[in-house]
Amino acid sequence: MRLTRFSDYAVRVIIYLGAHTDRLCSIAEIARAYDISQNHLMKVVSDLAAHGYVQALRGRNGGIRLGRPAGEINIGKLIRHTEGTIDLVGCEDCKLAGACDLPDPLNEALNAFFAVLERYTLADVLGRGGERLLQRLAVAL
Repeated sequence: MRLTRFSDYAVRVIIYLGAHTDRLCSIAEIARAYDISQNHLMKVVSDLAAHGYVQALRGRNGGIRLGRPAGEINIGKLIRHTEGTIDLVGCEDCKLAGACDLPDPLNEALNAFFAVLERYTLADVLGRGGERLLQRLAVAL
């Protein structure tokens, strides 16, 4: 399974913000750090803000920061949110739909995938490597 770019960017945003809890960050700064599209990142941040993952503050001294503590941001739930409904192979449009039992193991595999991710929070992902993350992100700027 491959995550969408939207999910990829969402995870990158929360990792960046989790590594920079001492200040507000800008979308432009995050886009530069990862060398990704600022326009696409704005859509991702807007969605993350609407669902409480990040807090966006407008104005001259505005920016974004985590919307809740890193220990409360579950990676599996975040990716479930950003991915939406996942149909691994498009069984609904298949001529074998209803006669084939492949959807059951595919759903089991997908549930196992998310079960593993749901064991981790942003705090786990940041781990003790916070300094390493900051160094890598600083090099990118």
